[in-house]
Amino acid sequence: MEINTDIALLETIFADWKSVIGADYLAYRNHVYRMVHCCFALQDCTTEESDKIIIAAAFHDLGIWIDQTLDYIGPSLPPALRYLSENGLETWSDEISLMISEHHKLSKYSNEKYPLVELFRKADLVDFSLGLVRFGLPKSYLSALNKAFPNEGFHKGLAKKAGKWFLRHPFNPAPMMKW
Repeated sequence: MEINTDIALLETIFADWKSVIGADYLAYRNHVYRMVHCCFALQDCTTEESDKIIIAAAFHDLGIWIDQTLDYIGPSLPPALRYLSENGLETWSDEISLMISEHHKLSKYSNEKYPLVELFRKADLVDFSLGLVRFGLPKSYLSALNKAFPNEGFHKGLAKKAGKWFLRHPFNPAPMMKW
């Protein structure tokens, strides 16, 4: 399980969003890199599958910074779809939209047409849970990922944003979660 610290496609996409993400950039970048690597470790991927994963990963949480909200799934979709359109990848729109919209689904996502959606969901859960949920990934690999891509306050930042959200929306404490 190789660790690539510079994925060209990811860096190209991030270049347009670095200023929007601001002080949280390194934390988000490292989360995305860990997540992408978890996808690749959980399943051998074709080049096309890898590109889909990288694109979806780059955009999957961007709504946090675009709209300054914890209800970020909806705001994360338009820039991803715009990117696909601008790069002649519109045929990937449905699958990448599902990868983004279902990545916090608590139960398994089952659709034989789009197996990457479940892979993506699992990889995000591995990182979000700080490796408590591993789907068979070795602890040593997750440790190596964390060494290559330190947390940089990603989880603390999410907890802080979640706390502020909860105070304003106590009856909708986790709007990004799905059953």
